[in-house]
Amino acid sequence: MLMLSTNYGSDENGDKFFTVSLPGVIVGMALLVATGKMLSGAALKLLCNPLRRAISLWSPLFAILLLGVCIGVQRDHGSKNTKTSRTLLCLYLVLFSFVLLPTISRLRFPCIVKLVGNVLCRKLLPWRQVILNMCMLAAIVMLVFIFSEELSAQLLIIVYEVSALLLLSFGNFQIPAAAVRVVLALVGILHLHQKDKANKEGIDKPDNEKNLKASLIIFYGMVLGQGIVYIVACLLEVFSFIPRKYLIRHGGLGGQMGVEYVNLYYAYAFEKCMGGAVLAPKKISLITFAMDSLNSDSSRKKLYGVQMLHKFLKKEQLRTKTITKLTNDTKTVASLFDMLDWTSDGDEEIRLFAAKVTAELAGSLRVVQIPGATQLVASLLDTHHQLTTRDHFLFIDSQVGREDSPNQPVGLGEQNSPVLKYLKQMAIYCLIPVDEPSNVDERNSSMLKCWKRITKCWSVPEEEEPSTDQDFLPVQGLLILERLANFDPGICMEVSRTTGLISKMIDFTSCRNHMTSTNEAHQIMLASLSLRVLRRLASTEGKLGVTLRQQILEHPFLLSNLAEIMDDNGSSHELQQLAAEILKNLAMDRNTREDIGHIRVIISSLMRAFVSRDPSSSTDSNHLLWKTAGQALAVLAIESTDNCLVMLMEPGYVLIRELTTMIHDDRYKCIAASLLWNMCEHAQPELSKSDLKELSYILREVLEGIMDAEGAELEVLIGLSSQICKVIPEDFAQEIEHSQIKEKFVKRPVDVLNAHMKPSAHCPGIRRVIVQHAIYLMEFNSRYANDFHKCWMVEALSMIERTPSRSENYRLVSGDTGLMEHNTPLSTLVARAKELMGRERVRGTSSVT
Repeated sequence: MLMLSTNYGSDENGDKFFTVSLPGVIVGMALLVATGKMLSGAALKLLCNPLRRAISLWSPLFAILLLGVCIGVQRDHGSKNTKTSRTLLCLYLVLFSFVLLPTISRLRFPCIVKLVGNVLCRKLLPWRQVILNMCMLAAIVMLVFIFSEELSAQLLIIVYEVSALLLLSFGNFQIPAAAVRVVLALVGILHLHQKDKANKEGIDKPDNEKNLKASLIIFYGMVLGQGIVYIVACLLEVFSFIPRKYLIRHGGLGGQMGVEYVNLYYAYAFEKCMGGAVLAPKKISLITFAMDSLNSDSSRKKLYGVQMLHKFLKKEQLRTKTITKLTNDTKTVASLFDMLDWTSDGDEEIRLFAAKVTAELAGSLRVVQIPGATQLVASLLDTHHQLTTRDHFLFIDSQVGREDSPNQPVGLGEQNSPVLKYLKQMAIYCLIPVDEPSNVDERNSSMLKCWKRITKCWSVPEEEEPSTDQDFLPVQGLLILERLANFDPGICMEVSRTTGLISKMIDFTSCRNHMTSTNEAHQIMLASLSLRVLRRLASTEGKLGVTLRQQILEHPFLLSNLAEIMDDNGSSHELQQLAAEILKNLAMDRNTREDIGHIRVIISSLMRAFVSRDPSSSTDSNHLLWKTAGQALAVLAIESTDNCLVMLMEPGYVLIRELTTMIHDDRYKCIAASLLWNMCEHAQPELSKSDLKELSYILREVLEGIMDAEGAELEVLIGLSSQICKVIPEDFAQEIEHSQIKEKFVKRPVDVLNAHMKPSAHCPGIRRVIVQHAIYLMEFNSRYANDFHKCWMVEALSMIERTPSRSENYRLVSGDTGLMEHNTPLSTLVARAKELMGRERVRGTSSVT
């Protein structure tokens, strides 16, 4: 656009004409630049920041100086009205002073900054930009009266200036283009109409001229219609902020970025509609736009797309729909996972939001079909903020020290010369304005406050502050792994195949994880998430679970990290419960049980958590910790004499008394019974008389439980009963006789055997413990063999021999894999029981004979 300053005059024939003044053009452009910087910030954003700030500082003064040159040139050419020229000159001097002072006050020279900092100048600071803006508008008005005194020429200049200001204000070239179309069409039509009036003599015109006129009318009509349509479209565009802001509010898109998202969505929808048939139905949602942006080649569009998806997933009304669309689009999900490995400079924000979106989707995804998905997630656990650990001197590379001290660049001293420093400092003083105080306008500008009240109803909702706790990439990576593992068990196989992933998670379980950028809250969150993932991996069933537990145990610092968590009084109940559950799952292996038992602090911590529980702090989290700690102790005690002795000798506890008390509580009955069972089996020589007395007190409770219990509870109660029978057989026999439940008690095991001809996974050893109990009874008193004969025990034992199962050789069955294999096969126990019964039968027959 050219800003025209026009001289209006007449030639020798009296015809009037316009001439363009070059100084007027230059001044007009300068004034428009100076004015436009306050009306439209979008244009200045195309420039780099230092250049933009320099233009903002000096453009008002530069425009005023050019205006003074134009006034001088006009006076040199002679002005018909001297009084008007003097008036313009006086106004120009006043204008120059009002522009010069605010411009100087924005320089960075120390003396100027100090002068502006006094109280009086600080009160005038809010008006500095207002004064500059008013001066620019006054200069534009003065420009109208400098070059011509004719009203028509002045009106033409005003029209051009108003058009230019509108262009700068809206930043839309379609408005002046449409106006030009309308004006040209109207001028053409009026010209044809005037020419038609001038030719009213009635002279017949040639046919070709008639056709030309009709063609021109049609052409000008089309141009006029096109211009009107464009103007209407531009007006509708002006008012499109109403549906846009409605979309921003209901889409959960706050802040300036929300405006940017919706603007891009409008452009995207317009492009899609223009690309197809006019009447074809188009359903273009914000979610579809965000997904398409994610698959574009532009990094900026990818960032906006992933940010929008994150906002939609956080909004309850859109979450379900967004998850459904994303999970059905494998290409978009693959793009998300691919972004997780973007480690280049400038891609940090894209990677973070991709991790956040993936974490939200992970609870609904199966990523087995995405190649390398687990490895991409594992890359999030790498961090550049880790300290360089001190390696053993045998592993230190001789070249490491050289890499840390690069050579000094040549010519560095020349770059720091005093002359260059002085020139750089002067450039900053002269070209970079001081920053405007952020709170001056809010304190002193009542006009701004009034304007804010007026525009409050049209404002865009502010963007919510992001959660900094969730902005840490390892946190997002662990969240993704946890949710993937909980939703898709197949991901555990991928984790076992991903090199170094388990080791990275175990590193985060330490309270001292050698990370410099993490505060205490981040460390707790990392430890909690890593423990959750490890718990899920350690609890995996089948052969895969055995493999995963072995891989976890290969880390040399795992057990020490878990011991540190359990022994730390400052650790939360959640962390301790997670650590105890991991220990319980890892203790399924015999060798691991012994390794854990050698770390006395682990058993001490588990004992403290289970035995020394505080009833006053009875919350759900406390009960869960107590139960998990007891389960871990029960597993550690299985077939481990050393661990049982460590627990029994733990100072500060009377373990047998505590366990016999807990057996009356249904919540801990099975755990206490299992521990008592193993204590009697593996630590019998160390049991004191008081301990044996405590066992005799719970005999009736145990026997009554056997009559009513089922499944795993029945198995553990029969196991405890058999060990009590072995440890204190006299008390056991006396309790059966005095309670008058002998017949019921002898018949109950046979009924259970007949009901469990096919072992189940939740109680694989129930037939074994029954046979073992029968052996202990018959070894104590052979008369019980006759009682078992009467209840058809021999037939039940024969059925066991005909229906053997490998599962009965194990304490537990996890999926398709048996855990904790017994030393003695079940067939050997059956043979022993039949032998005792056969011996007693022979003895009974001999006595009769």
